[in-house]
Amino acid sequence: MQRGAYGMPPANSPPLHHPVPQHISQVPNLRSPPPPSSSGSGYAQQSPPQGQQAANPYMAQFGGFMTDPAAQVGLQMGQNAMKVGQEYVEQNFNRYVNVSALKHYFNVSNSYVTHKLLLVLFPWRHRPWSRQQTHSTSGDNRGANQFLPPRDDVNSPDMYIPLMAFVTYVLLTTLIAGLNGKFEPQLLGMTFSNASVVIVLELLVLWLGRYFLNISSESQIYDLVAYSGYKFVGVIVTIAVGASINRGKGTGGWVGWGVFGYTFMANAFFLLRSLKYVLLPADNGPGNPGVQIIARGQRSRRTQFLFVYSYVVQFAFMWWLTALNFTTGVPGKSKTGR
Repeated sequence: MQRGAYGMPPANSPPLHHPVPQHISQVPNLRSPPPPSSSGSGYAQQSPPQGQQAANPYMAQFGGFMTDPAAQVGLQMGQNAMKVGQEYVEQNFNRYVNVSALKHYFNVSNSYVTHKLLLVLFPWRHRPWSRQQTHSTSGDNRGANQFLPPRDDVNSPDMYIPLMAFVTYVLLTTLIAGLNGKFEPQLLGMTFSNASVVIVLELLVLWLGRYFLNISSESQIYDLVAYSGYKFVGVIVTIAVGASINRGKGTGGWVGWGVFGYTFMANAFFLLRSLKYVLLPADNGPGNPGVQIIARGQRSRRTQFLFVYSYVVQFAFMWWLTALNFTTGVPGKSKTGR
């Protein structure tokens, strides 16, 4: 049985027709309902104002992540945890150091720092030396007299300049050693330790003075600690000038001795005038906050301590800090200098 031959399809075949659906079904767009509004009933979604959208351009980039309720809960929990941790640290740290009292000594400005540095280096014609007072308008001591912060009174002691001068001293000594090609990694730590020993010894002297002079006021103790760090300003000037003249070969020679003698006398005169109103507060007149009645014998001992501390103790510590051989790369006593 043979199949017949198929002929070629006609040239003009009819077009194909696809069935067209008569009933169009729409798939619903399923979305979660918005949170209920507090101002009305229902699920009417309220869009934020246009000004608020313009003020938060970064939220739109993250797809509204910060507006997510879960993110807000996590952010609030993190803030609460940081607040609890900060309160815990402050409570335990305040057992040894009054943080609120220390904030007074760091309340400085650029103008104060400039005038204070000039006062430490050129104290000869400065008048007056007494600190300014004002009436307290807040807290438990409302209406009582209190000293103005350093930014408002150049005679007020601060801890910003002593701290920055301490750091500058450590960096300057290592810089001079590096310029002479004698820098060593341990030099930074040794210089820091050397300056720290001086501070610890001076704090020990102040602690003994507090014990024998019967100084119980907390503000007076912080004032003594603040004044003890101003000697680093004179030490930095001595090292910088001496190294510049001697081409980095230490602070010895006539130039080094001359600069050291001037900065020492300026620092001693500055301390003698400033500490008079701390150790002898009766000279401030009535109305001085924290004034103690000082007996004649106690007053005499405080005067002697003021002289010994301003001249003898400061000379020893300033000589120690400046009598370093920066050419060897290791802190040590200079053989040709002091």
